[in-house]
Amino acid sequence: MPAPTRRTFLALGALTGLHLLSGCTDDHPTKPPQPQAEDPDRPLRLRQLAATDALLARYDAALAAAGTDPGTLGDLRADVVRHREELARTLPAPAASPSASASPSASAPATAPTAADLAAAEQRTAALRLADLAAASPGLARTLASVAASGAAHAAALGDTTAPAAPAPSPSPAASSSATASASASAPAVPAADTAALQAALAAEHAAVYGYGVVGAFLPAGPQREDARTTYAAHQARRDTWQRLLAAGGASPTAAAAGYRLPFPVKDAATATQLAAHLETQLTAAYADLAAAPAYRDQAAAALRECTLRAAHWGADLPALPGLSAEQ
Repeated sequence: MPAPTRRTFLALGALTGLHLLSGCTDDHPTKPPQPQAEDPDRPLRLRQLAATDALLARYDAALAAAGTDPGTLGDLRADVVRHREELARTLPAPAASPSASASPSASAPATAPTAADLAAAEQRTAALRLADLAAASPGLARTLASVAASGAAHAAALGDTTAPAAPAPSPSPAASSSATASASASAPAVPAADTAALQAALAAEHAAVYGYGVVGAFLPAGPQREDARTTYAAHQARRDTWQRLLAAGGASPTAAAAGYRLPFPVKDAATATQLAAHLETQLTAAYADLAAAPAYRDQAAAALRECTLRAAHWGADLPALPGLSAEQ
């Protein structure tokens, strides 16, 4: 229940005055409403809303200059509106309104932003999302990681070619065993609450490694096959990282299945690229969940960003909130 407004208190004061004038007594006086506990995420949410409003103001300026056909800009702006709704979801209506967190008119640029300007603004805003990850509650951390990944995809759609840092190549079995033994001796134990999310991410990577083996088999020699080969190695590296972390924390890493059922038949290059898009989209859900785990937020957010960008590269129709369900 929202806290009483100033108007409510004034009304209660007026009623109290009438009660005293009438000389009536009340054997069971009504207890004053108890103040609600402050939402610990409120300062973070308000800061993120202010940044979102500034970004929306830039889109509005660009759309005003573009004329009547919004095109891609309109779609990207609609995603940012969805981001704002999610960030404001737990705030009372007055605090969640645009005027409460930032003034769009005050944030509007003097001249219409170019696509490059918007891409840079998306990247800056995504960085702000990630800067608040450590201080956020688990639920807000998932949202921030998802919104940051969406911002990176927006920047790519606007022409930003900045690529995520390439993961290290998959180590050899001997090197992997040595690294695991070394990590086991020095790394802290994996928090029990985080183990399930990390195991789920590992299981998803096992499936992705298998799936990319199928993808590569159906792509013709050329850039697409090289992309698939590079991504296959990246998922192997991520899989090995999770295995080492789990083993170092005393958990038994989830083993790969002997085989995996594909979501649809793969018979040519077109269906192979569809499978690649599907695999990356499925991984975003695992990494959004892992972003809620305090011990692995930075790594999960980076993985979520990479999977989101790869999903877009393979032609996936990305939602506004990658990795989060439609109900969130």
